[in-house]
Amino acid sequence: MADKRDYYEVLGVSKGASDDEIKKAYRKLAKQYHPDMNPGDKEAEQKFKEVNEAYEVISDPDKRAKYDQYGHAAFDPGAGAGGGFGGFGGFDFDISDLFSSFFGGGSSGRRNGPRRGDDVNVRVYLSFEEAVFGVKKEVSFNKIGKCSECGGTGAEKGTEPKTCPNCRGSGSVRTQTRSPFGMIQSTKTCDTCRGTGKIIEKPCPACRGNGLVRIPKKLDVNIPAGIDDGQTIALRGQGSEGQNGGGPGNLNIIVNVRPHPIFEREGYDIFCDVPITFAEATLGAEIEIPTLEGKEKFTIPECTQTGTRFTLRGKGVKYVNSKGRGNLYVTVNVEVPKNLTSAQKELLSKFADACGESNYTKRTKFFRRNK
Repeated sequence: MADKRDYYEVLGVSKGASDDEIKKAYRKLAKQYHPDMNPGDKEAEQKFKEVNEAYEVISDPDKRAKYDQYGHAAFDPGAGAGGGFGGFGGFDFDISDLFSSFFGGGSSGRRNGPRRGDDVNVRVYLSFEEAVFGVKKEVSFNKIGKCSECGGTGAEKGTEPKTCPNCRGSGSVRTQTRSPFGMIQSTKTCDTCRGTGKIIEKPCPACRGNGLVRIPKKLDVNIPAGIDDGQTIALRGQGSEGQNGGGPGNLNIIVNVRPHPIFEREGYDIFCDVPITFAEATLGAEIEIPTLEGKEKFTIPECTQTGTRFTLRGKGVKYVNSKGRGNLYVTVNVEVPKNLTSAQKELLSKFADACGESNYTKRTKFFRRNK
């Protein structure tokens, strides 16, 4: 890890950079070093990978916080600095804290009724193309489930929890308090069993009597074509197990899509800027337009002005779980030539003299209005 460059340095941003600043920096560098822009350039390919690695960490709030605290060691399995951080999602708490949140004191009423399991949130990162065309991803996460040693009872193998003698298994007890208005009855959580209705004399050593353990899981997930950044896929019943007959929670897969160096996406439409030469804009030309499926021939009509937008219908992103597709909008921008020779400048000067003012209607109208 020592030979890795600082991720903020890689992206050329400060440690306090905003999300927008980070995204803009990534787009600029990804476009600069993209393999399509640098065919066969191994150095550019390596820098493109470095930029993507840095963006994946710095663009995610959780990973960024870990990186700010521990540096690259946060993602080194052997470093031990990250407190078990790594991969997609996970739990970072003591199981006894979770158990006390289930059965902790302070509130009255039954605590041994059915309880639905917690949802588990997992963040998955996709390239622009993976989001557009769909992909299968293996996600790793941790969920809470029953201890396999005791079957979720919390009691040592071969023993069983006993009914609480104080509340007789109800988890709550009634109390009477004398007041100026007479005796007031109330119900509170049983102090003896903490609302569980059970007493465990010999706790299970595997789960320390909780009946719950953290279980690492891996799951292959089909990401549908057309998914967009920030959307969530809910897999019902794949979260933490419920208690006392309660149903399991859900596995929520939060999708993050890396920006593309060429395309911008809005819903199911994509946008692209294509530079053309002065001659192509003036005379018209057949040029290659980048699309999601690859390059495609497109004819630019003569006298095309810079900023003109063309629509390629049905060349956008596929609707999720549907046959429809958005559009591709291509904006052409005329690139002014640089570093002209004396001969080239002379030819352009003659061309300008030959055109006169009559060929520039917008320019003529503009200056007439401002006389």
